[in-house]
Amino acid sequence: MSASASVSSNPRQAACAVLLRIQKEGCYADQLMDRELSSGKLSGPDRGLFAELVFGVLRRQGTLDHVLSGLLAQPLARQEPQVLIFLRLGLYQLMYLDRIPESAAVNESVNLAKQILPRASGLVNAVLRNYLRHKDTVSFPDPVAAPAASIAARHSHPAWLVKLWFSQIGEEETELLAEASSCQPPLTLRVNSLATTRSDLLERFAANGITAAACRFSPFGVVVEGRHHIPGLPGFREGLFVVQDEASQLAGILLDPQPGERVLDCCAAPGGKATHLAQLMDNRGELLAMDVAGSKLPLIQEAALRLGITNIRTRAADLLQSGAFPADAFDRVLLDAPCSGLGVIRRNPEAKWRLSPEDITRLAATQKVMLKNAVRMLKPGGVLLYSTCSTTREENEDVVRDFLLRHPHCVLENLNEIFPDYRELFTEEGMYRAWPHRYGMDGFFSARIRKK
Repeated sequence: MSASASVSSNPRQAACAVLLRIQKEGCYADQLMDRELSSGKLSGPDRGLFAELVFGVLRRQGTLDHVLSGLLAQPLARQEPQVLIFLRLGLYQLMYLDRIPESAAVNESVNLAKQILPRASGLVNAVLRNYLRHKDTVSFPDPVAAPAASIAARHSHPAWLVKLWFSQIGEEETELLAEASSCQPPLTLRVNSLATTRSDLLERFAANGITAAACRFSPFGVVVEGRHHIPGLPGFREGLFVVQDEASQLAGILLDPQPGERVLDCCAAPGGKATHLAQLMDNRGELLAMDVAGSKLPLIQEAALRLGITNIRTRAADLLQSGAFPADAFDRVLLDAPCSGLGVIRRNPEAKWRLSPEDITRLAATQKVMLKNAVRMLKPGGVLLYSTCSTTREENEDVVRDFLLRHPHCVLENLNEIFPDYRELFTEEGMYRAWPHRYGMDGFFSARIRKK
C-alpha cells in the first residue's frame, strides 16, 4: 500500500502519508491535514493523535534526526524518505508522547512499515529498540563549545536560523525563542465586536465547559485552553469570533482605520486582518481586500458573510505591478507582506526546514517593491502599516529604512507616542516587535508610515 494513497482510518498511516507528501512535494501541512480531517475517516481521539504526530514530528524533526544519526550506521541523507518518516514517527512517540506505552509505539511503527514498505520493518524495529536501550546516554553538542549547534539540536531548528537569532537577540534569548518556537502554540480567537462582547463570549464558553481567558494586549483577544474543532465551538456559526493570533490582531489596531474611510488591504487572503479592519471601521466606509491569488478571494467573502460584514469588496491584483490601482486613492493601507514566516514556525513548522538564508534575501527584495507600490496608492496625509510575521531584520527594519531613504515624502511614525499603552511591544524607534518567548504570541513586526 502506498503511503501517499488515500488514507485509512489509522491515524499513524494518515500522518505518515501527510509527512511524506510534505517531504517530497513541499506541500503545506495545514492544507493537507484539513483535507484529511474533512474526509471524515478519522474520528474521536484518532483526530487528535493524527494532528499531534504530524505537527510534532515537523516541530521536533531536527532533534529526532540528531538522535537518529547516532543510531543508524548510514548517514540520514542516504535513507529512503519513507523509511526516515517511519523512524521519526516512532521516535517522536517514544521521546515526546508519555501517554503511549513504549511497546505500543514500537509495535505500531513496525506494523506501519509492514503495511507500506515491508522490507523496512526490521530496520525500524532494530533502531527504535536500540534507542530504548541507550536513551539515557543520548548526547547533544556542548552548549559552551558549540552553542548554535547545541540549540539547533535540542530545540529542533536549522543551525543557520539559530545563528541569525544570535546576531539579533544574543545567545540567552535565542535559547528561549528556540524553545518557544518548537512548542505547540495557543489557540487565540478575535471576538467580533460587531456581534458580541469579549465578556459575553467568555461567559458563553464557561457555560459550555470551555476554559478561556482574555488576552493581555488585544482588547478583542481570547485564548482558549485545549484542542478544539473550531466550527464546533459555541458562537462560531453565529459569527461571534474568528481565529487570529494576538500579535496579528494588534496590526489592525495599530493601523487604526476609522468608520467611513477608504481602506486597502493589499495581501488580504484568507481575510483575518481584512475582517478585523472592517470591524474597527464599524462596518462603515469602503474596504478593498486585494490578493494576487484570485482563488483565495472566496475565503475572504465567506469570512465576511459569517461575521456579518458588508463593507468589504475583493479584487484579484498583483502588487508587484505598479499600476494595479490609481495613485493617492486610499486613506489607509495595510501591507501584510509575503514573508519567510519565521515568526509563526510553531504553527507552520515545515517552513523552517524548507527555507534558506537566500530565500530571506529574495523575499526582502520583493517586499521593497511591494512597499513602494503600496505607498503610491496612499493619499497625502494617509497612513500605511507595513507588517510581516517574520523575525528577521532583513525583512523588517531593513526594508523600512531602505524605503524611507528612497522616499523622503514619507516618514516613520513613532508608535510609542501614538499607542503608549503598548509601549513594551515597541522598539526605541517606535516599530512593533512581538516575540513568542516574551509574550506568548506569534513573532510579528509592524512599522507605521505616513505620507506627507
